[in-house]
Amino acid sequence: MEYKDYYATLGVPRTATPAQIKKAFRSLARKHHPDVNKGDAVAERRFKDASEAHEVLADPEKKKLYDQLGADWESYQRAGAGAAGGARGAGGDPFAGFAGFPGGAGGRSAGGPGGVRFEYHGDPEDLAGFSDFFRTFFAGGAAPGGAASGPSRSHGGARRQPGRVASAPEGTLEDMLAGFRGGGFEVDGRPPPQLRQDAEAEAEISLEESFHGTQRRVEIEGRRLEVRIPRGVDTGRRIRLSGKAGSGPDAGDLYLRVKVQPHPVFTRSGTDLRRELRLALGEALFGGEVPVQTLKGRVLLNIPAGTQNGRLFRLKGQGMPRFGAAEGDPPAGDMLVTVRVLLPTDLDEEAKEAGQRFTELARQPDPRA
Repeated sequence: MEYKDYYATLGVPRTATPAQIKKAFRSLARKHHPDVNKGDAVAERRFKDASEAHEVLADPEKKKLYDQLGADWESYQRAGAGAAGGARGAGGDPFAGFAGFPGGAGGRSAGGPGGVRFEYHGDPEDLAGFSDFFRTFFAGGAAPGGAASGPSRSHGGARRQPGRVASAPEGTLEDMLAGFRGGGFEVDGRPPPQLRQDAEAEAEISLEESFHGTQRRVEIEGRRLEVRIPRGVDTGRRIRLSGKAGSGPDAGDLYLRVKVQPHPVFTRSGTDLRRELRLALGEALFGGEVPVQTLKGRVLLNIPAGTQNGRLFRLKGQGMPRFGAAEGDPPAGDMLVTVRVLLPTDLDEEAKEAGQRFTELARQPDPRA
């Protein structure tokens, strides 16, 4: 099952209180309920996702497993009812209920009734460096020190982490499995699940590509992937490709981090774009229609007579597309245009005389008064 970030689904932080979780769910449920959005498949999916997230996060026991075990929480929960029951009985210890671990089924040995059977089929020498508890437990009751001393070895390129494994009963089941990865341990006769290894790459795109959407080719482990970058993405946005970092059911996700390059004309501020527009003296004095280049194309801006230098004009909907816009939100931002009036230079004598005559006729009051 694909891992879902239930906190992101509800739009709450991981430190959210039960009241905040409940409030966020009610808000999403009202917005996306099928009775309110008849025939809207997207709204129905969001309603189901919100309901699923609320079902887990509103249940203290499920939430504790989800917070401790992450993406594989349900897999570990399905490993045996005794495991979940032990966790409840031991104050949230994820090892509770696993046979042979503290708090589990009265401390029964590995493979005891009601527990999950852990077995080790490797060389006992590989247990050197583990705590006495783990050497005794996994080496079939060997006395402390019975395993040969010396540095631990690895299988399949996965290096042991003795220090981490030794403290596993006080950590999480995922911590313990990380130390056993690639080794000879089995859970109920099956190898422990491999921990997901995600990967990340960066893609630089232009502002125009962000506006129109684009594609990038990513190479990972000898494979080439075509990644579609949707419209409106901004620097820092990550695009997830589920299960593309590796192969098999335990493959991690590939994250493509986007970086939008600076533009020589436009400056981005969220979904709004800013730019300057130069005006001739006559255009500012007497007004008129002036062409303005946008990322959509050219539009005509109506300049009123007497436009002052620095005046700001807003072109509605001429900004960046709104990434992931919800129903009812504006599809795009605006463009904010600041005018810069350029005065004529290198006037000849005739132009100077005409200009002086004009200023006398205009009778402009003292701007510093």
